[in-house]
Amino acid sequence: MSERGTTALLALGALLLFFVLMFGGRAGSDVGETPRPSSVEPSANGHALARRWLESQGVRVLSLREPFGALARLAPPGAGRSSLLVLTLPGTGPVQTSELVPLDRWLRAGNTLLVLAALADAPDWSRGTAGADAFDLKAVTGLEFELLEGRAGRAVPAREPGVLLPAPRRESARAVPGVPLLEGVATLAGESDYERSTWAVRLPYDGIVLELARDAASGAGVLWSRPIGRGRIVVSGYGTLLTNRAIGRGDNGRLLANLVAASVGPEGAVLFDDGHQGLAPTYDPVQLFGDRRLHVTFGTLLALWLLWVLGATRLRTPRFAEPAPRPGELLRAAGGFFSRVLPPAAAAARLCEHFFAQLPSGRGSRHGRDAAPPWEWLARQPGIDPSDLRQLRDWHAAAARGRPVPLGKLHNLLRRMQQGLA
Repeated sequence: MSERGTTALLALGALLLFFVLMFGGRAGSDVGETPRPSSVEPSANGHALARRWLESQGVRVLSLREPFGALARLAPPGAGRSSLLVLTLPGTGPVQTSELVPLDRWLRAGNTLLVLAALADAPDWSRGTAGADAFDLKAVTGLEFELLEGRAGRAVPAREPGVLLPAPRRESARAVPGVPLLEGVATLAGESDYERSTWAVRLPYDGIVLELARDAASGAGVLWSRPIGRGRIVVSGYGTLLTNRAIGRGDNGRLLANLVAASVGPEGAVLFDDGHQGLAPTYDPVQLFGDRRLHVTFGTLLALWLLWVLGATRLRTPRFAEPAPRPGELLRAAGGFFSRVLPPAAAAARLCEHFFAQLPSGRGSRHGRDAAPPWEWLARQPGIDPSDLRQLRDWHAAAARGRPVPLGKLHNLLRRMQQGLA
């Protein structure tokens, strides 16, 4: 295979690895986190199927990621503009007190609120809460719930997560006959991942609550409706009622269709409260990845990268011939080696021996290598400074005893004395 062909195959392999690392994981939540029931979540806990079905029926669907104060702007009330808001509790954060007044005003103008509260089921995303959060549920709906296992009148406390079931358990409820909102609805279904509790609603002092369905196992209510101004609040005790894993069971889908038909006007919309499920208002993955400009930009960058890889890169690196070292470099390398391994005293003694070996003896021949240093002869030479001679004798004696000697200064001293003898 040619070098360009090998480069192209490696580039495609790197591109495939990039796509696997970036987009191979499940979308909709971070790794290791339990998926939340949002309208863009494609897993079992999401509401993506309900959203797609509504859109296929021509219903305007909005993902509400702002506080409830934005309801009047996104779905303004008016003739033919009544809308439905789907709120799932518990959320990732509490409903702020500042949101309650805009929500109440929006509902009294003729809109509907559907609250999916994890009371009669216990999905995995509701762990660590007392079913649906008691404060948020009461603040939003005006209804207060209590555990049937506890004594009457006791406030609902927060509790630890329940016992994990070996397999998800299906919950079932029977609809109350003769209610127009439940036309064609016989049973409702939920699903629990943990052991659930049984809850009951307290009748409010300033209104009425209509019970629409009862749990088949406990006999407690799981679906309630109460009017509020010209609007209505519907509370489901099954938090999984419209999730992807439960909307096709029982008559859950039919209940959603009845709610939309009764609550959404020709110019209205269905709003899924995704903001309290952790989705930020500035990020919409469906809109982002569906934008044609993103596809064009990514395709252009990919084409330019492939052109650069195939046209400007080489698999083989050019051969580099290492030049032969020069004599001076060899000498410096050898000198550096000896300077690191030779003791300073031995080097000083060898310099002195070499210096004495160059001196003439009294008979006119060279001084013997093993002979004693000719100190007297050196003292009689007029070109030798007496102070230099004394320093040489001190350093020579120190080297003989194995003590360190400054080699640089000794070398300079010997050069000076050689010049004085010349």
